[in-house]
Amino acid sequence: MFQLKPLSPNSIPSALVRAKHYRLLNEPRQAASICRDILNVNPENQKALLYLVLAITDQFGIDMRTTYPEAKDHCKQLKSEYERYYYRGIIEERAGKAVLKRSSPRVNYIAYEYYRNAMRFFEKAEKIQPKDNQDAVLRWNACVRGIEDFKLEPSPDEDHVQPFLDV
Repeated sequence: MFQLKPLSPNSIPSALVRAKHYRLLNEPRQAASICRDILNVNPENQKALLYLVLAITDQFGIDMRTTYPEAKDHCKQLKSEYERYYYRGIIEERAGKAVLKRSSPRVNYIAYEYYRNAMRFFEKAEKIQPKDNQDAVLRWNACVRGIEDFKLEPSPDEDHVQPFLDV
């Protein structure tokens, strides 16, 4: 039907500013669209990948069947091992927050599993974090507080089924 117009490579820096701006304005679809335009021109652009992952997770809602795997796939393209772990943690943490908005049974168990996965990624990131960067520690602590605040707990199932795989 319609064909997308290509972005000029020279406009990528200002487009990145706009993507960040739209995220801050709570317009994640617009931010994601800009990032996709950037990645069509420069598939390796790390800032565009980061902003896209964040914009996708900003849109996590009741149904994450497509957005959750997409965010994980984009995260795999990050070149920095630290960023891959850190942003995978962000994805898991935000998925846990989104699950808490559901009204289905087992929500607390499912959210707990997401938060624990996030914490595992933040622990890996912490081990290789850049000097004077303790973002992974801050996020790990936020997950602990989320588990406590929402009174989340692991599933009592004896077979330790990972109930969060319902995405």
